[in-house]
Amino acid sequence: MAKKSGGLAAIFLDEHQVVKVAHKCREMGMKKFDAISPFPIHGMEEAVGIKRSPVPYVTFVGGLTGLVVALLLTIWTSAYDWPINVGGKPLNFYSDLFRIDGSVCGSFFGRSFCLLQWNSEIGSTRHRSRFELT
Repeated sequence: MAKKSGGLAAIFLDEHQVVKVAHKCREMGMKKFDAISPFPIHGMEEAVGIKRSPVPYVTFVGGLTGLVVALLLTIWTSAYDWPINVGGKPLNFYSDLFRIDGSVCGSFFGRSFCLLQWNSEIGSTRHRSRFELT
């Protein structure tokens, strides 16, 4: 016979009580539990045991990489590959070369790569669609 697992549901009117109870649950040895709130509660991630996500760091590195690549591409195309003198400005006038789109694209591709890398079961064959006819 399968082992029965218990559950607990509670409603709290004060967010500080929720954090205290979450700490107590972790001290008691509970590993799988969740606390749901309609608004963010400061300190709840630590109380429940959620580790800090590396996604912000990956996004920053991807955005910085995209910005550098966009700047280098713009400098190369405007000063070396196809130099056009417009209004007597120097060919490597860097204030016109500031690119935000490269950082946005870089952060997007960095996040997308991490999504596919960290969720490796997306492409695996063990997760089959229930609509397959095989």
